[in-house]
Amino acid sequence: MTEATAIRLRGFVKRFGRLTAVDGLDLDVPYGQCVGLLGPNGAGKSTTMKALTAQVIGDEGEIEILGYRLPGDSKQARAEMGVVPQLDNLDVSLTVEQNLLVFAHLYRVPKGKRRDAIERALGIANLGARREAKVDELSGGMRRRLLIARALLHQPRLLLLDEPTVGLDPQVRQELWALIDRLRSEGVSILMSTHYIEEAERLCDTVTIMSHGRAVAVGAPSELIREHAGPEAIEVYGPPARLSDVEADAHARGWATRRTGTSVAILRSNGAEVEGDRRVTNLEDVFVLLTGEEIS
Repeated sequence: MTEATAIRLRGFVKRFGRLTAVDGLDLDVPYGQCVGLLGPNGAGKSTTMKALTAQVIGDEGEIEILGYRLPGDSKQARAEMGVVPQLDNLDVSLTVEQNLLVFAHLYRVPKGKRRDAIERALGIANLGARREAKVDELSGGMRRRLLIARALLHQPRLLLLDEPTVGLDPQVRQELWALIDRLRSEGVSILMSTHYIEEAERLCDTVTIMSHGRAVAVGAPSELIREHAGPEAIEVYGPPARLSDVEADAHARGWATRRTGTSVAILRSNGAEVEGDRRVTNLEDVFVLLTGEEIS
């Protein structure tokens, strides 16, 4: 059993009939870091997340989780990781505390430590005052915090977050960002798949951008922005014919462009004098350049 990183995938392939959902993926999650998995729908993110919990068995390649080989050692790996699913699967007939108690048993938290584990999880998720509330009385943000608390009952070394803030309003999303930041600062290794570019840019030490089952870029957000988009973009507005001319001219000069509605962003122009509004580039620029798709 080796243990260089919390997660290590090498050449992972998963096919569903004629469809190759993941095609030779390499992925690393160093200990104590938050790694983001970005990609449009159909990129292979969900299949990859399921493979890490042995819900999906690969056709080729290697997977190591916390030093355990999957799928053979998946039971041992699951015992040391926490999983927050994309879909809410809380028991709405139970209270907050009862949901945690059920999972304390499932995670085999020793009887003498269950009470402390539940109190710690409630504190992390700031749900102590709602312990007696039925789950169906909670807001969407509270339910999402409870899912994270549930995954932390057994103090896992690794946390898998599958679209942790999907469907939540911006204020609640900010609250969950603070919670994820706290966990990372406490040394928990985190792999997070997300549709929100600003989420990955804000929280992740590194990101892996996927497209058509492959990793098309890996690195720290700031490094990927510098490499693929440059330090600034020039936003040019106008009718479609004008924007097409701008794109043609930019491409002739070796610059990248990104069309968004009534504007074209010129990237990698290296400070050239072009008429338009200048702005700082971001990870969304990189994502669109590399995948050709917008992300919501």
